Amino acid sequence: MRISRRHVIAGLAALSLASPARAQAIVPELNPGTPDDQSGPLQDALLRASVEGRPLFLPPGTYYVQNLQVPSNLVVQGIPGKTVLAAAAAAPVARIAGSAHVRFENITFGPGHGGPEGSEAGLLEIEASDHVTLADCAFTGGKASGLAIHDAAAEIDTCDFLGHALAAIVSVDSRGLSITGNRIAGCGNGGILIWGNGSRRGSSTVIGNSISGVGATAGGNGQNGNGINVFRCDDVLIANNRIADCAFTAIRLNATNNVVVSGNLCRNSGEVGIFSEFAFTGSVIADNIVDGAALGISVTNMDHSGQVATVTGNIVRNIRAASAVNPDTRPIGIYAEAETTVTGNTVHAVAGTGIRAGNGPFLRNVVIADNVLSAVNTGIGVSVVDKAGAVSISGNTIAAADHDIVGMEWEDVVSDDLVRDAARYPHVTLSGNRAS
Repeated sequence: MRISRRHVIAGLAALSLASPARAQAIVPELNPGTPDDQSGPLQDALLRASVEGRPLFLPPGTYYVQNLQVPSNLVVQGIPGKTVLAAAAAAPVARIAGSAHVRFENITFGPGHGGPEGSEAGLLEIEASDHVTLADCAFTGGKASGLAIHDAAAEIDTCDFLGHALAAIVSVDSRGLSITGNRIAGCGNGGILIWGNGSRRGSSTVIGNSISGVGATAGGNGQNGNGINVFRCDDVLIANNRIADCAFTAIRLNATNNVVVSGNLCRNSGEVGIFSEFAFTGSVIADNIVDGAALGISVTNMDHSGQVATVTGNIVRNIRAASAVNPDTRPIGIYAEAETTVTGNTVHAVAGTGIRAGNGPFLRNVVIADNVLSAVNTGIGVSVVDKAGAVSISGNTIAAADHDIVGMEWEDVVSDDLVRDAARYPHVTLSGNRAS
């Protein structure tokens, strides 16, 4: 069936209501609903729109295409929820490669007759491009990810990502991303992945997204199953996201520098709610809510140069006794190892230790101050093995079922009252803590 007069009139009417310029859009000659590959005529229309500097309007319908090459200086518009570009074969719907100033609005990308496969493949792929914007688009299903980005800068705003086998958005070596107000659900291995092949200043922002139901079907011990995962990328802001039901971690930072995690709501994580690990420096974890996890917030791996963090003003609650995905996880509200301040947090309902400073010799220059700990088995646990570094514990209010502040050698409690035994451990400074 070819595009009817009714399709064109309805579509152009919608465009003219939006702005006079949009009424000048190009409308290609396509057959909505046919299973035939329409890549040829749509490719011609993309090139024409780019050359003429006019928007390309796609009326309602499903169009099967593959490997469309998207040129620079292009706007592609559809009707929300009704204009679908579906994969005609085992290939991406489209690729934006070496282009700039590209915008897609109200387009749905679907797997159609298969779609691409592979860890860095997506229904739409962006590579070596700048000033790419996706607004009010949708990405549904497929054997890979919804959107795959490599060495590019892009804005992804108020889009929907549903049911991808791998991740919703996977970016490698980005030039800077703005990922705001998107809705992500039911992805097999990840939500938003911002990765680098080497330490890289991506200067990305991930703000106001809703992410839920992230699995870890590819297995592993944490590289999959995360709502937001930043790996070897620096200067990233992660704020005001709502993240629920992730197999491993709501927000996971690995080998990052200068990353801010602020104001996020993290529910029901299978392992750690918020994780800063391995060779990180400069993590700010502030004013988040972690409700439901096997460990609330973890700042770890000083043995891999993980150091320099603040953990302030967070609420951590309902920490379970065990993790179904990682049996090594211990029930702890907040854990810290090196050059870290843990201040002004509220920790409630932990089936273990409210706050823990270090494990074995992995402790150096930690401050635990002015926190409120309640409904915990043990208030604060401190490593007291030989070679453990300095820790200061002051002004905390503790309501614990078993012990307030304890000294630990690895997993064993060797002092059930560290205030009483403080003289034995000169690396520990205690003052002004209150039991309630």
